[in-house]
Amino acid sequence: QKISEPTLSMDFMVNDSPLAGKEGKFVTSRHIRDRLFRELNTDVSLRVEDNPGSENSFKVSGRGELHLSVLIETMRRQNYEFQVSRPTVIMKEIDGVKCEPMELLIIEVPDTYVGAVMEKLGTRKAELINMGTRESGMTHIEFRIPARGIMGYRSEFLTDTNGNGIMNHVFDGYEPYKGEIISRHQGSLVAHETGETTNYGLFAAQERGRLFLGAGIPVYEGMIVGASPKNEDITVNVCKKKHITNTRASGSDDALKLTPCSPLSLEQSLEFIADDELVEVTPLNIRLRKKVLSKELRMKQASRKK
Repeated sequence: QKISEPTLSMDFMVNDSPLAGKEGKFVTSRHIRDRLFRELNTDVSLRVEDNPGSENSFKVSGRGELHLSVLIETMRRQNYEFQVSRPTVIMKEIDGVKCEPMELLIIEVPDTYVGAVMEKLGTRKAELINMGTRESGMTHIEFRIPARGIMGYRSEFLTDTNGNGIMNHVFDGYEPYKGEIISRHQGSLVAHETGETTNYGLFAAQERGRLFLGAGIPVYEGMIVGASPKNEDITVNVCKKKHITNTRASGSDDALKLTPCSPLSLEQSLEFIADDELVEVTPLNIRLRKKVLSKELRMKQASRKK
């Protein structure tokens, strides 16, 4: 039996955030490299390469997001600490044509949600190949979709179907590149400074978007603390403290009503991050961050691109 080829790759790197080395036991590039190459003894469809030009980074290729996130979660539980980049699909040149991996996507949803699912998948270059209704008010739909189109879709699918949909997908060969897919329509809320989150700072920040963490959490400049509904990043000061004045109304601080935060799981974090962001993985925490932590440097880079 032929072993299926990897379709996705991501970079595994030494953690270099301001909180690096505080929570994991195995943190050096040698630790991470040895562990990744050891995985090859038991996982035949995994590929690991040294990244040229960086001794602290390794390119790991696997059979999809789930395959790679299981490896990340396993390493995390074994006390490893590291960072990973956004997964990217592995393109192939076939007869001089740039081709990409395709997936057969099989979905079962209650009839009421079919429209929302079709609309979303249409923008992700999915092609409908089969559709039928079941007696129980469920609709069975099959699509062919670029592997890129599925990345980041699972959490949207759960929201669009109120958790009532089931989706499965399986590799379905290579086809010529289908063109650009815009998969992320939101920006990040990025911490302005290093410190600890306060109720006061979070209360002001929650108007700008959805927060991933609550009060009393250590953050650093450039760390992602939430999602912005706009298509751009917003810098927020979640460590802001209230100025002390002489007049204090009793209970005024307790009156700050915080919307419950929604922490991201490992899979959701990998789906959420953009190309200029990383997921920091430690035995105790999963954090999201910008590759370039300094706001000034990020702005300089952005103006250079323009």
